[in-house]
Amino acid sequence: MQTSFTPEQLEDPHVAESEKILRRCVHCGFCTATCPTYVTLGNELDSPRGRIYLIKDMLENGRAADEEVATHIDRCLSCLSCVTTCPSGVDYMHLVDHARVHIENTYRRPLIDRLIRSLLAAVLPYPARFRTALTLAKFGRPFAPLLKQVKALRPLAAMLYLAPQSAPVRQETVMRGAQPIRGIRRGRVAILSGCAQSVLDPGINSATIRLLARFGIEVILPEGEGCCGALVHHMGREEEALDFARRNVDVWTREIDNKSLDAIIITASGCGTTIKDYGHMLRLDPAYAEKAARVSALASDITEYLSTLDLPRQEQRRLNVAYHSACSMQHGQKITLAPKLLLKNAGFTVRDPAEGHLCCGSAGTYNILQPDISAELKARKVKNIEATKPDVIATGNIGCMTQIGSGTAIPIVHTVELLDWAYGGEKPAKLTFAKEPAKH
Repeated sequence: MQTSFTPEQLEDPHVAESEKILRRCVHCGFCTATCPTYVTLGNELDSPRGRIYLIKDMLENGRAADEEVATHIDRCLSCLSCVTTCPSGVDYMHLVDHARVHIENTYRRPLIDRLIRSLLAAVLPYPARFRTALTLAKFGRPFAPLLKQVKALRPLAAMLYLAPQSAPVRQETVMRGAQPIRGIRRGRVAILSGCAQSVLDPGINSATIRLLARFGIEVILPEGEGCCGALVHHMGREEEALDFARRNVDVWTREIDNKSLDAIIITASGCGTTIKDYGHMLRLDPAYAEKAARVSALASDITEYLSTLDLPRQEQRRLNVAYHSACSMQHGQKITLAPKLLLKNAGFTVRDPAEGHLCCGSAGTYNILQPDISAELKARKVKNIEATKPDVIATGNIGCMTQIGSGTAIPIVHTVELLDWAYGGEKPAKLTFAKEPAKH
């Protein structure tokens, strides 16, 4: 793609990077076939190629974002399926990230939209606030049908529908500091506690710690770390995202310098994609560029790390598992085989739903801010999953678990919960109905 940025514009490193990305696009259109919003809406401007045109026009002309640009960029899930498909290697992720920041800085959204986005940014990244919000949601849930009737208020209705009937019980068994291991120590890792997942399903990290401890891996839960910044990053609130990133980089760097770390384990793939990008996000910060790159290099999805431990093969279980590969896992981190191989090795029968490359519609806050499109994608995803007739659904991202779980009666658990069970842990509470392992 030809560009016509001025030398003065290219002095801005963000514009210069976007210009290089734009020049790689050859208009081939392969991305349209795998873009969830284009497949759903059929509008060229709701495809990666269409959005690239809008971004190019906006940045080249140095103009503020308008309603049209904001509308079509907002509809992008950042699922990155287009990145997997693109034969030209267009770095759409960083291009749309830049566009979102530009929109946030130059476009004045309608008042209700601004308030809802500010509410999300002020609550979701903070576990204590989020837990309080979930507790209060039961009082607002009766009003959800009324809110849904007003287009501008549908995000509030979506929040109430997505909120669990009751906030999960806080698990005090996971304390800060080092967790005990069994046998000889084989490694030392830190684990991201995170924000939303630690409230919605604290059992995921508990299962991870138990599983790693059984194989001699010391797990550290350092003081001070928190939200990875992904939630605000994808809303274009870049300074907030970078503040979260810097805080985590500082915390993990202390651990690296103290006793060294073999890895930084992440159990939410959406967070993993962002943390692996810290080196890029902070590349222009002289105080953090090197430290952030070290952290990104150590970041590892739990299934990535488990694949290095050579876990023993287990007896076959009479349990069919539909594996849903989160977009942030398969497209963002390019992890496709490891989770399924681990499950098969643990004795589960793994089934692949059709259209596995298409997003479920969760995408961070997307199922709140774009509830109508999200609902269509969820229905499509659930239909494909249920067609495999599974006993349970497994995935590696809390957002997908919440989204898909709200559309099916089939239990959905994190991949690591099944692995913990297979290697000596308790059966996940959601699987009380499940068959016992086959006897040989």
